[in-house]
Amino acid sequence: MEQPKLIGLTGGIGSGKSTVAKVFRVLGVPVFNSDDVAKDIINNDVEAIELVIAEFGDVYQDGFLNKEKLATIVFKDKTALEKLNKIIHPKVAECFEKWIDENKKSPILIKEAAILIETGAYKQLDKLVLVTAPEKLRIDRVIKRDNTIVEKVVSRIKAQLSETEKQKVADYIIVNDDKLMVVPQVLELYQQLLK
Repeated sequence: MEQPKLIGLTGGIGSGKSTVAKVFRVLGVPVFNSDDVAKDIINNDVEAIELVIAEFGDVYQDGFLNKEKLATIVFKDKTALEKLNKIIHPKVAECFEKWIDENKKSPILIKEAAILIETGAYKQLDKLVLVTAPEKLRIDRVIKRDNTIVEKVVSRIKAQLSETEKQKVADYIIVNDDKLMVVPQVLELYQQLLK
């Protein structure tokens, strides 16, 4: 039996990669959301929780991760972020392997993650799809979605790789700028990926 094509789906904060993932799901393509799996691990995996507390102090409140508290530590310090990634990423990778096995009948599988390029994880995939949007629009979307302030969004954007750098490694680009329609772009890409 042929192995499914593994497709990475990434984009900076507020680019709309979740919207693109939804379209793929509607088309019947299984989507593995790395960020959701990571959130589950950091809140429910006893070993991960112990390691996070040992490394960053008590960043949990009432049994759940205090995201703001942890974010203020890791988004200002690259070494801290690397330490956090070393705790969480191997566990996410393990879940992804199991998930591939459970969905191996599908011709295409999508791994959605915010930092596929930064971690080098995209190298283990067959193709990489990048969702892009103008920075101002991304900032507006995140402010609305997370009920946050401009400065916080801008600092998170700056902590991520630039769009230009990401475009250098992407095989396909989907523009989600509220002008170009996303669905036709995804449908066309889906047809190409099936070939």
